[in-house]
Amino acid sequence: MRRSLAFLMRRSFQDSSAVTARVVCASLLAAISTLASCASVPGKTEPVLLRRAQMHMGTLVTITAIAQTQAAAQAAMTAGFQEIRRLEELLSTWIPTSELSRVNQAAGREPVKVGHDTMMLLKRSLEVAGLTAGGFNIAIGPAIDAWGFYGRSRIPEASELVALRPLVELKQVRLDPIAGTVYLARPGMRIDVGGIGKGFAADLAVEVMKSAGALGGVVALSGDMKTFGLVPDETRLVFGIKHPRKEGAVLARVELQDEAISTAGDYERYFDRNGVRYHHILDPRTLQPAHGCQSVTVVAEEGVMADGLDTGIFVMGPQRGMELVEKLAGVEAIIVDQAGNILVSSGLKDRIQLIQ
Repeated sequence: MRRSLAFLMRRSFQDSSAVTARVVCASLLAAISTLASCASVPGKTEPVLLRRAQMHMGTLVTITAIAQTQAAAQAAMTAGFQEIRRLEELLSTWIPTSELSRVNQAAGREPVKVGHDTMMLLKRSLEVAGLTAGGFNIAIGPAIDAWGFYGRSRIPEASELVALRPLVELKQVRLDPIAGTVYLARPGMRIDVGGIGKGFAADLAVEVMKSAGALGGVVALSGDMKTFGLVPDETRLVFGIKHPRKEGAVLARVELQDEAISTAGDYERYFDRNGVRYHHILDPRTLQPAHGCQSVTVVAEEGVMADGLDTGIFVMGPQRGMELVEKLAGVEAIIVDQAGNILVSSGLKDRIQLIQ
Protein backbone atom coordinates (compact mmCIF):
# COMPACT_ATOMS: atom_id res chain seq x y z
CA MET A 1 0.00 0.00 0.00
CA ARG A 2 1.35 3.39 -0.91
CA ARG A 3 2.26 5.69 1.94
CA SER A 4 -0.24 8.38 0.94
CA LEU A 5 -3.13 5.92 0.95
CA ALA A 6 -2.03 4.45 4.26
CA PHE A 7 -1.96 7.93 5.78
CA LEU A 8 -5.50 8.66 4.63
CA MET A 9 -6.69 5.36 6.04
CA ARG A 10 -5.13 6.15 9.39
CA ARG A 11 -6.72 9.57 9.41
CA SER A 12 -10.12 8.51 8.18
CA PHE A 13 -11.58 7.59 11.54
CA GLN A 14 -9.12 9.07 14.00
CA ASP A 15 -10.24 11.02 17.01
CA SER A 16 -10.46 14.74 16.39
CA SER A 17 -9.90 15.38 20.11
CA ALA A 18 -7.69 12.45 21.09
CA VAL A 19 -6.14 9.72 18.97
CA THR A 20 -6.67 6.51 20.92
CA ALA A 21 -3.37 5.37 22.38
CA ARG A 22 -2.51 1.86 21.35
CA VAL A 23 -2.71 -1.07 23.72
CA VAL A 24 0.37 -3.01 22.64
CA CYS A 25 -0.14 -5.62 19.94
CA ALA A 26 1.63 -8.26 22.01
CA SER A 27 -1.16 -8.00 24.55
CA LEU A 28 -3.82 -8.96 22.03
CA LEU A 29 -1.69 -11.83 20.82
CA ALA A 30 -1.24 -13.00 24.41
CA ALA A 31 -4.97 -12.81 24.98
CA ILE A 32 -5.62 -14.81 21.83
CA SER A 33 -3.05 -17.39 22.93
CA THR A 34 -4.91 -17.66 26.23
CA LEU A 35 -8.14 -18.24 24.36
CA ALA A 36 -6.50 -20.86 22.16
CA SER A 37 -5.08 -22.80 25.10
CA CYS A 38 -8.44 -22.65 26.90
CA ALA A 39 -10.25 -23.90 23.83
CA SER A 40 -8.44 -27.22 23.85
CA VAL A 41 -9.67 -29.41 26.69
CA PRO A 42 -8.86 -33.16 26.53
CA GLY A 43 -11.92 -35.37 26.60
CA LYS A 44 -14.31 -32.60 25.65
CA THR A 45 -15.71 -31.31 22.40
CA GLU A 46 -13.29 -28.55 21.56
CA PRO A 47 -14.65 -25.13 20.67
CA VAL A 48 -13.11 -23.62 17.56
CA LEU A 49 -11.05 -20.42 17.79
CA LEU A 50 -10.45 -18.38 14.65
CA ARG A 51 -8.87 -14.98 14.11
CA ARG A 52 -8.97 -12.62 11.15
CA ALA A 53 -7.75 -9.07 10.49
CA GLN A 54 -8.89 -6.42 8.00
CA MET A 55 -8.47 -2.67 7.49
CA HIS A 56 -11.50 -0.62 8.50
CA MET A 57 -12.10 2.77 10.11
CA GLY A 58 -8.57 3.82 9.29
CA THR A 59 -6.95 1.09 11.37
CA LEU A 60 -6.30 -2.63 11.59
CA VAL A 61 -9.36 -4.43 12.94
CA THR A 62 -8.78 -7.85 14.44
CA ILE A 63 -11.66 -10.15 15.32
CA THR A 64 -11.28 -13.37 17.28
CA ALA A 65 -14.26 -15.72 17.55
CA ILE A 66 -14.88 -18.84 19.63
CA ALA A 67 -17.73 -21.08 18.47
CA GLN A 68 -18.76 -24.71 18.52
CA THR A 69 -17.92 -25.18 14.84
CA GLN A 70 -15.56 -23.64 12.34
CA ALA A 71 -18.50 -22.56 10.20
CA ALA A 72 -20.07 -20.72 13.13
CA ALA A 73 -16.79 -19.00 13.99
CA GLN A 74 -16.30 -17.93 10.37
CA ALA A 75 -19.87 -16.66 10.17
CA ALA A 76 -19.44 -14.67 13.38
CA MET A 77 -16.25 -13.00 12.16
CA THR A 78 -17.83 -12.17 8.81
CA ALA A 79 -20.83 -10.66 10.57
CA GLY A 80 -18.55 -8.61 12.83
CA PHE A 81 -16.57 -7.16 9.93
CA GLN A 82 -19.73 -6.42 7.96
CA GLU A 83 -21.14 -4.49 10.91
CA ILE A 84 -17.97 -2.44 11.31
CA ARG A 85 -17.92 -1.70 7.59
CA ARG A 86 -21.59 -0.66 7.71
CA LEU A 87 -20.92 1.75 10.56
CA GLU A 88 -17.90 3.20 8.80
CA GLU A 89 -20.10 4.07 5.82
CA LEU A 90 -22.37 5.99 8.19
CA LEU A 91 -19.84 7.68 10.45
CA SER A 92 -16.56 8.31 8.66
CA THR A 93 -15.98 11.97 7.84
CA TRP A 94 -13.58 10.85 5.12
CA ILE A 95 -16.47 9.34 3.17
CA PRO A 96 -18.28 12.31 1.53
CA THR A 97 -21.60 10.48 1.39
CA SER A 98 -21.63 9.36 5.03
CA GLU A 99 -24.31 10.69 7.32
CA LEU A 100 -21.79 12.65 9.40
CA SER A 101 -20.22 14.16 6.30
CA ARG A 102 -23.63 15.38 5.17
CA VAL A 103 -24.25 16.86 8.63
CA ASN A 104 -20.93 18.73 8.43
CA GLN A 105 -21.58 19.91 4.88
CA ALA A 106 -24.89 21.44 6.01
CA ALA A 107 -23.43 23.26 9.04
CA GLY A 108 -25.13 26.60 9.56
CA ARG A 109 -27.70 25.91 6.83
CA GLU A 110 -30.14 23.14 7.70
CA PRO A 111 -30.77 20.02 9.79
CA VAL A 112 -29.87 16.68 8.23
CA LYS A 113 -31.80 13.44 8.60
CA VAL A 114 -29.74 10.60 10.05
CA GLY A 115 -30.40 6.98 10.95
CA HIS A 116 -30.85 5.33 14.32
CA ASP A 117 -27.20 4.35 14.83
CA THR A 118 -25.80 7.77 14.01
CA MET A 119 -28.31 9.45 16.31
CA MET A 120 -27.58 6.97 19.09
CA LEU A 121 -23.83 7.52 18.84
CA LEU A 122 -24.23 11.30 18.89
CA LYS A 123 -26.49 11.06 21.93
CA ARG A 124 -23.92 8.89 23.70
CA SER A 125 -21.19 11.35 22.70
CA LEU A 126 -23.07 14.21 24.31
CA GLU A 127 -23.70 12.01 27.36
CA VAL A 128 -19.96 11.44 27.78
CA ALA A 129 -19.36 15.15 27.25
CA GLY A 130 -21.75 15.87 30.11
CA LEU A 131 -20.12 13.32 32.40
CA THR A 132 -16.67 14.79 31.76
CA ALA A 133 -17.73 18.44 32.12
CA GLY A 134 -17.08 19.01 28.43
CA GLY A 135 -13.67 17.33 28.44
CA PHE A 136 -14.82 15.06 25.64
CA ASN A 137 -15.94 17.10 22.64
CA ILE A 138 -16.82 15.78 19.18
CA ALA A 139 -16.73 19.33 17.73
CA ILE A 140 -13.06 20.03 18.55
CA GLY A 141 -11.83 19.35 15.00
CA PRO A 142 -11.29 22.97 13.84
CA ALA A 143 -8.94 23.54 16.78
CA ILE A 144 -7.04 20.31 16.05
CA ASP A 145 -6.49 21.58 12.51
CA ALA A 146 -5.21 24.92 13.81
CA TRP A 147 -2.43 23.10 15.67
CA GLY A 148 -1.50 21.10 12.58
CA PHE A 149 -1.35 17.73 14.30
CA TYR A 150 -2.24 16.04 11.00
CA GLY A 151 0.14 18.14 8.94
CA ARG A 152 2.76 20.77 9.66
CA SER A 153 2.78 21.32 13.42
CA ARG A 154 2.46 24.88 14.66
CA ILE A 155 1.47 26.86 17.75
CA PRO A 156 -1.60 28.97 16.88
CA GLU A 157 -1.84 32.59 17.89
CA ALA A 158 -4.12 33.26 20.87
CA SER A 159 -6.38 35.37 18.67
CA GLU A 160 -6.79 32.47 16.27
CA LEU A 161 -7.95 30.16 19.05
CA VAL A 162 -10.34 32.79 20.37
CA ALA A 163 -11.92 33.01 16.92
CA LEU A 164 -12.35 29.23 16.81
CA ARG A 165 -14.11 28.85 20.16
CA PRO A 166 -17.64 29.42 18.80
CA LEU A 167 -17.09 26.50 16.41
CA VAL A 168 -16.39 23.97 19.18
CA GLU A 169 -19.38 24.76 21.41
CA LEU A 170 -21.32 21.56 21.94
CA LYS A 171 -24.52 23.45 22.66
CA GLN A 172 -24.52 24.30 18.97
CA VAL A 173 -24.78 20.58 18.13
CA ARG A 174 -28.55 20.16 18.08
CA LEU A 175 -30.13 16.73 18.00
CA ASP A 176 -33.81 16.19 17.33
CA PRO A 177 -34.48 12.50 18.08
CA ILE A 178 -38.16 12.82 17.17
CA ALA A 179 -37.46 14.25 13.72
CA GLY A 180 -34.28 12.18 13.45
CA THR A 181 -32.17 15.20 12.50
CA VAL A 182 -28.84 16.74 13.44
CA TYR A 183 -28.08 20.43 13.02
CA LEU A 184 -24.78 22.26 13.48
CA ALA A 185 -25.87 25.79 14.18
CA ARG A 186 -22.78 27.66 12.95
CA PRO A 187 -21.09 27.57 9.53
CA GLY A 188 -17.64 26.05 9.79
CA MET A 189 -18.58 23.64 12.56
CA ARG A 190 -18.01 19.95 12.14
CA ILE A 191 -18.26 16.86 14.26
CA ASP A 192 -16.02 13.80 14.27
CA VAL A 193 -16.72 10.68 16.32
CA GLY A 194 -13.26 9.15 15.94
CA GLY A 195 -12.73 9.43 19.70
CA ILE A 196 -15.77 7.29 20.52
CA GLY A 197 -16.82 5.57 17.32
CA LYS A 198 -14.45 2.61 17.51
CA GLY A 199 -15.79 1.63 20.91
CA PHE A 200 -19.35 2.01 19.61
CA ALA A 201 -18.52 -0.16 16.59
CA ALA A 202 -16.96 -2.83 18.81
CA ASP A 203 -20.13 -2.97 20.92
CA LEU A 204 -22.36 -3.48 17.89
CA ALA A 205 -19.96 -5.95 16.27
CA VAL A 206 -20.04 -8.09 19.42
CA GLU A 207 -23.84 -8.22 19.33
CA VAL A 208 -24.01 -9.41 15.72
CA MET A 209 -21.28 -11.96 16.42
CA LYS A 210 -23.31 -13.40 19.27
CA SER A 211 -26.34 -13.64 16.99
CA ALA A 212 -24.20 -15.45 14.42
CA GLY A 213 -23.19 -18.12 16.93
CA ALA A 214 -20.02 -16.91 18.65
CA LEU A 215 -19.61 -18.06 22.25
CA GLY A 216 -16.88 -15.55 22.98
CA GLY A 217 -14.00 -13.59 21.55
CA VAL A 218 -12.35 -10.22 21.06
CA VAL A 219 -13.12 -7.30 18.74
CA ALA A 220 -10.08 -5.03 18.51
CA LEU A 221 -10.04 -1.78 16.57
CA SER A 222 -6.43 -0.82 17.13
CA GLY A 223 -6.24 0.05 20.85
CA ASP A 224 -9.99 -0.12 21.44
CA MET A 225 -10.93 -3.65 22.43
CA LYS A 226 -14.08 -5.42 23.52
CA THR A 227 -14.08 -8.92 25.02
CA PHE A 228 -17.19 -11.03 25.32
CA GLY A 229 -18.64 -14.36 26.14
CA LEU A 230 -17.42 -17.70 27.33
CA VAL A 231 -13.82 -18.78 27.68
CA PRO A 232 -14.00 -22.57 28.20
CA ASP A 233 -12.13 -22.77 31.50
CA GLU A 234 -13.47 -19.38 32.67
CA THR A 235 -10.02 -17.81 32.56
CA ARG A 236 -10.08 -14.04 32.16
CA LEU A 237 -8.23 -12.48 29.26
CA VAL A 238 -5.13 -10.44 30.10
CA PHE A 239 -4.34 -7.26 28.17
CA GLY A 240 -1.29 -5.01 28.34
CA ILE A 241 -1.28 -1.23 28.64
CA LYS A 242 1.44 0.68 26.80
CA HIS A 243 3.94 2.63 28.90
CA PRO A 244 3.54 6.32 28.00
CA ARG A 245 7.24 7.14 28.23
CA LYS A 246 9.06 3.88 27.38
CA GLU A 247 8.85 2.84 23.76
CA GLY A 248 7.72 -0.75 23.37
CA ALA A 249 7.29 -1.28 27.12
CA VAL A 250 4.22 -2.42 29.01
CA LEU A 251 3.08 -0.34 31.96
CA ALA A 252 0.61 -2.85 33.38
CA ARG A 253 -1.48 -5.90 32.62
CA VAL A 254 -5.15 -6.07 33.43
CA GLU A 255 -7.71 -8.88 33.39
CA LEU A 256 -10.89 -8.42 31.37
CA GLN A 257 -14.13 -10.36 31.13
CA ASP A 258 -17.10 -9.11 29.11
CA GLU A 259 -15.48 -5.65 29.16
CA ALA A 260 -13.93 -3.06 26.88
CA ILE A 261 -10.63 -1.22 27.24
CA SER A 262 -9.38 2.01 25.65
CA THR A 263 -6.40 4.31 26.24
CA ALA A 264 -5.75 7.99 25.47
CA GLY A 265 -2.18 9.29 25.72
CA ASP A 266 -0.04 12.31 24.94
CA TYR A 267 2.65 10.32 23.13
CA GLU A 268 1.20 9.39 19.76
CA ARG A 269 0.77 12.72 18.02
CA TYR A 270 2.79 15.56 19.45
CA PHE A 271 5.71 17.91 18.89
CA ASP A 272 8.25 19.51 21.23
CA ARG A 273 9.09 23.23 21.33
CA ASN A 274 11.55 24.64 23.86
CA GLY A 275 11.19 21.62 26.10
CA VAL A 276 7.37 21.70 26.09
CA ARG A 277 5.32 18.82 24.69
CA TYR A 278 2.34 19.94 22.61
CA HIS A 279 -0.01 17.05 21.93
CA HIS A 280 -3.32 16.47 20.20
CA ILE A 281 -5.56 16.06 23.27
CA LEU A 282 -6.92 19.58 23.57
CA ASP A 283 -8.85 21.06 26.46
CA PRO A 284 -12.04 22.39 24.82
CA ARG A 285 -12.14 25.30 27.27
CA THR A 286 -8.75 26.69 26.27
CA LEU A 287 -8.06 24.88 22.95
CA GLN A 288 -4.60 24.21 24.41
CA PRO A 289 -3.17 20.73 25.05
CA ALA A 290 -4.32 19.30 28.39
CA HIS A 291 -1.32 18.80 30.65
CA GLY A 292 -2.50 16.87 33.70
CA CYS A 293 -1.88 13.33 32.44
CA GLN A 294 0.46 11.21 30.36
CA SER A 295 -2.15 8.53 29.70
CA VAL A 296 -5.60 7.37 30.77
CA THR A 297 -6.85 3.82 30.32
CA VAL A 298 -10.52 3.09 30.93
CA VAL A 299 -12.11 -0.32 31.43
CA ALA A 300 -15.89 -0.36 31.07
CA GLU A 301 -18.74 -2.69 30.28
CA GLU A 302 -19.40 -0.78 27.06
CA GLY A 303 -16.82 0.05 24.42
CA VAL A 304 -18.54 3.37 23.72
CA MET A 305 -17.99 4.43 27.33
CA ALA A 306 -14.38 3.25 27.52
CA ASP A 307 -13.54 4.97 24.23
CA GLY A 308 -15.15 8.30 25.06
CA LEU A 309 -14.26 8.51 28.74
CA ASP A 310 -10.51 8.05 28.30
CA THR A 311 -10.22 11.35 26.42
CA GLY A 312 -12.63 13.21 28.69
CA ILE A 313 -10.85 12.04 31.84
CA PHE A 314 -7.48 12.96 30.33
CA VAL A 315 -8.75 16.53 29.94
CA MET A 316 -10.31 16.59 33.41
CA GLY A 317 -6.99 15.67 35.02
CA PRO A 318 -6.03 12.85 37.38
CA GLN A 319 -7.84 13.91 40.54
CA ARG A 320 -11.16 14.99 39.05
CA GLY A 321 -11.00 12.16 36.54
CA MET A 322 -10.54 9.48 39.19
CA GLU A 323 -13.30 11.00 41.29
CA LEU A 324 -15.61 10.60 38.30
CA VAL A 325 -14.55 6.99 37.72
CA GLU A 326 -15.29 6.05 41.33
CA LYS A 327 -18.84 7.39 40.90
CA LEU A 328 -19.61 5.48 37.70
CA ALA A 329 -20.93 1.93 37.89
CA GLY A 330 -19.06 -0.55 35.71
CA VAL A 331 -16.19 1.84 34.94
CA GLU A 332 -12.57 1.55 36.12
CA ALA A 333 -9.39 3.39 35.16
CA ILE A 334 -5.61 3.53 35.32
CA ILE A 335 -4.28 7.09 35.14
CA VAL A 336 -0.66 8.12 34.72
CA ASP A 337 -0.33 11.73 35.82
CA GLN A 338 2.11 14.25 34.39
CA ALA A 339 4.77 13.32 36.96
CA GLY A 340 4.48 9.63 36.10
CA ASN A 341 2.53 8.62 39.20
CA ILE A 342 0.07 5.79 38.62
CA LEU A 343 -3.48 5.97 39.98
CA VAL A 344 -5.65 2.84 39.95
CA SER A 345 -9.38 2.84 40.64
CA SER A 346 -10.64 0.75 43.55
CA GLY A 347 -12.32 -1.87 41.38
CA LEU A 348 -9.10 -2.67 39.49
CA LYS A 349 -6.64 -2.98 42.35
CA ASP A 350 -7.06 -6.77 42.55
CA ARG A 351 -7.08 -7.25 38.79
CA ILE A 352 -4.05 -5.28 37.67
CA GLN A 353 -0.36 -6.13 37.61
CA LEU A 354 1.96 -3.15 37.41
CA ILE A 355 5.19 -3.84 35.54
CA GLN A 356 8.18 -2.33 37.34
